[in-house]
This record gives sequence, C-alpha cells and structure tokens, in this order.
Amino acid sequence: MTSSNATRSHVLDSPRPLEKHSAWKERLRLYGYAGRPRTDIRERLVPPFPEPGTRVWELMGLSPLLAYRVAKAMGWLGPVLVAAFAGAIRFWHLGRPRGVVFDETYYAKDAWSMLRLGYEGTWPDGKISDPQILAHPQVIPLSDTGHFVAHPPMGKWVIALGEWVFGLNPFGWRFMTAVLGTLSVLMLCRIGRRLFRSTLLGCVAGTLMAVDGLHYVMSRTALLDLVVMFFVLAAFGCLLVDRDKARARLAAALPVGGDGCAGPDQDTGDRAGMGVRPWRLAAGFFLGLAAASKWNGLYVLAFFMILTVLWDVGSRRVAGSSRPYRAVLRKDLGWSVLSVVPVAAVTYLATWTGWFLSDKGYGRHWADGRGGTWSWIPASLRSLWHYEYGVYQFNVGLHTPHPYQSNPWSWLVLGRPVSFSIQSPKPGQDGCHAASACSQEILALSTPLLWWSACCALVYLLYRWALRRDWRAGAILCAVGAGYLPWFHYQDRTIFSFYAVVFVPYLCLAVAMMVGALLGPPGADERRRIRGAVAAGALVLLIIWNFIYFFPLYTGQTIPYSSWRARMWLDTWI
Repeated sequence: MTSSNATRSHVLDSPRPLEKHSAWKERLRLYGYAGRPRTDIRERLVPPFPEPGTRVWELMGLSPLLAYRVAKAMGWLGPVLVAAFAGAIRFWHLGRPRGVVFDETYYAKDAWSMLRLGYEGTWPDGKISDPQILAHPQVIPLSDTGHFVAHPPMGKWVIALGEWVFGLNPFGWRFMTAVLGTLSVLMLCRIGRRLFRSTLLGCVAGTLMAVDGLHYVMSRTALLDLVVMFFVLAAFGCLLVDRDKARARLAAALPVGGDGCAGPDQDTGDRAGMGVRPWRLAAGFFLGLAAASKWNGLYVLAFFMILTVLWDVGSRRVAGSSRPYRAVLRKDLGWSVLSVVPVAAVTYLATWTGWFLSDKGYGRHWADGRGGTWSWIPASLRSLWHYEYGVYQFNVGLHTPHPYQSNPWSWLVLGRPVSFSIQSPKPGQDGCHAASACSQEILALSTPLLWWSACCALVYLLYRWALRRDWRAGAILCAVGAGYLPWFHYQDRTIFSFYAVVFVPYLCLAVAMMVGALLGPPGADERRRIRGAVAAGALVLLIIWNFIYFFPLYTGQTIPYSSWRARMWLDTWI
C-alpha cells in the first residue's frame, strides 16, 4: 500500500467530525445539557390528530386491520352513540306532563302565532287560554292584534317548527328543543375531540352534558335559553374549525429547511394571509341567530370576537412574527370584524321578516309619516328600533319579585334552582302509592356532582391558562365568561339560574379537560395511567349516578314525599 493510499484509508476509517459532534451531543443530552431536537413549527401551529389506539379492540378479538378501522371510525361513531343516548332520554315521554310548564305559556303560544300570522298576536290570559288549548276539542283564542313581547323572534320560530309538524300541543312545542338538545351533545363530542385532539375526551364531554340535569330539563321545555345555547355552541365550533384552517394556511406558507422541518419566519408571520375564512362567516351567522333568540347572545359575540383576535395573534407569534399584534391589526382584524359583525347583523334582521311583512305587528308602523333627523332611514327600520328600545327598557327595568329568582353568584354552586312545575298528589291519585302524600315536580336543577366538579375544573383551567399558557383552557374560560359574567351587571333584575344553560357545554369541556389531566400525560408509566383511569372513571360514573338519582325530579315523576325530601340536599332548593 502506498503512502497516499494508507493516509486515505486512515482518514476513511477514523470517526468523521460530524459523527464526533453527534456523539458528543447525545452524551450531553443524557445529562440534560444539549438542546432539544429541532421540531417542525407546523406541528405547533396545527397539532395533528394522533393515530387511534387499537389495543382495546384487539383484546376483544379483532384482527389488527379491523381493530384499526373500528378505532378510526370511532371519531364519528363514538359521538353518534353518545348523541343517540342523549336523544333517547330526551324524547322519552316528551309530551308529559300534558300541560303548560313555566314560561311555555308565553313562548309556545307566541310560536304558534308567528306560524299563523308572522308576528306575535294577542292571547287571553294564560289561566283562560291554556285550558282552551289543552281541551278536547281544542280552542285557539288567538287575535291578530300585535302584542308587545320581550324577546326577538328566532327562538320562537324554532319552537314553531315543531308545532308546524305536530300541532299546538306539549309534544309539538317541545319537539325542537329536544332536537337541538340532542344535536348539541353530538356537536360537543366533536368540538371536544378537535379541542383536545382526543375522541375519548370529546365523548366524555358529550356524555357529561347528556346527563346534566339543567340541560336535560331545558331540552324538554319550550323555552328560549336552550336555543341560544345551541347557536352559541355552533358558533364556537365554527370558530374552532376556522382556527385550525387558518393556522394550516399559515403553516403551509412557512419556508422548509433542508431537513424537511419548517421554522419560524418573521416575514411569513408578519405578511402571510390566512385566506378566505368561510367558517368565520358561519360563526357570524350562528351568533346572529343566538342574538335573535335572546339578547344575551350579543355579549357572546363580543367575547368571541376578542377570542378570535387573540387566536390570530398567537398564530402569528408562533409563525415567527416579531410584532404579532401589529400584524393582526394590518392583516386580520378588519376582515375578522367584517366577516362576523355584518353577517350577524343581517341575520338578526332577517329573523324579523314576518314582522316586516305584516301590517298589524306591534309597533310596525310607528315611524310612518314621522320626520326628524333620522327620516332618511326607512320607516320600517326606525319602527323596529323604537320597538327594540322599548324591549330594552322593559328588560333592564324588570324588578318584579319571583320566588325562584336568584343571584348569579349562586349559580355555579346551585344555590336556587327553578321549579317549573310542582304537584302534591294524594294517595291513590296520579300514581301515588305511598301511605302519605307524594310529590310530582320538574326542577331545573343541574346535576350537582357535575357542577361542583366543574367549579374545581375552572380553577384548574385558570392555572393552565394563566401559568401554562394553555390556549384550550383560555378558550373554555372565555366561553364560560361570555355566558355567565354579563349577568352580574343585572344583579338587581329578576333573573333565574336556568339562564346558565348557555354555558353548560363549556363546563362539561372543563371537566373533560380535568379528566384528561387525571388520566395522565402521554409519556406516563402504566401504573400512573391505571390510577388516573380509575380516578377519572369513578368521577364520571358518580356524575352519571347523580343524574339517575335526581331523574324523577327532572321528569315530573310521582314519588313519595319522603323520597322527594331526601333529594332536597340544600334547603334553598325547596
């Protein structure tokens, strides 16, 4: 071998500088001194859905391929099964009691009036009209004279759809709230799956809402608040999808290095557009429908607008923007406002179409022939503004005492639930087989263990958001605040705890997130996983048992007075 060949052989056989460097980095990493391996920033922008686990299905005897297919299908099959369970218990004896429950005396009749007239007509006092509607043969004493009502029309249009199909009867006017209550469980499962990147936690959230007593009772009663809840939840889901889609477009715009990974890029973070955002338009549509059912939907719109702006700021910061707020102000804020607020406003006005087309709707022609500064605005719009101003004055000035009114401070701890209906059958009457009197009540009571667990979960989420910067916790807290905090401004007004049904879905998401923490992080050992699964499973099963225990109070079943009294855990529930 020549000298040159020997030298070449020596060079080839000796460790390369790169190999020495890699080995040294690996040795340093063992002692915690080396930096973490480079991660693809695109996975931070849009975390991928993990591959579904097949272990459980393989233990049940399925082949690996079939187990994978079943696990993959559970992304939809799981939520559908949870929703089917929720629907089954919500439609069970939906027409019972065969009577007018609480404020159904207003909304069921207004819905029928809108179905027939396009606006709210005039009915006799409920003590007269309610028995006539429930009589055989039925009498419908509706006058076409427009009547002043305290809420916009959309929620009543929803109730009217069920009456259009099944008639003016208890099943008919409760049908659509049961449908929306069932669909909201399906939506929450899918929303939870997207939020947590876990089908299991999504289904846990949906199951918890399926067995929440307040959501259950409101799903079986023709009131407006569950309709608001449905539209708000739909808007939240749309914004969540919009967030993923927009971040995916931002991730696609990032330059990719030679190793196939994308890193932060200031120019992309500052200047890249997020494209057309149809899901944000859909969110504006649903928020308009929520506000057109009850005005508290307007507060949700404001909260969600702030939330989406902060989401865009976070997206651009992760993408590499040095001034993310300025980038959002230049590239995103204007389109965000234009794609939500005008859509919501047009949607709101569209729900008043029946009133606009009428001649006898309340206040319909108030502005006709009136001059003044605003005379350039169409008279119909000025008449609606005057009508709405009167509604606002009525709502903020409502101070009539009610035995079941409550302060929002007490809502989370269930200080004062609302009794929708209560009877005291004597022995031998209405299925009362007790030696003494019985009780028959429909109580709008949230499942206690669920809500008291939610109080702990909200504290946990505050920690996750404030100290760990977990955007999921912030999103849930924002949604809870949107449905809850505005009522503190009206503490001297006559308000009720069942208004809280609007933020029930997000309490369930909060508990589901806490359950995920109990289960343990992905890298936890087997023993930690087992302990966490036992704790999480015990909590969910206790909540389900609690719902079953109070089920007679949710459905107006006849039970002995002693059994009813045993369920009055707090004296303020009576």
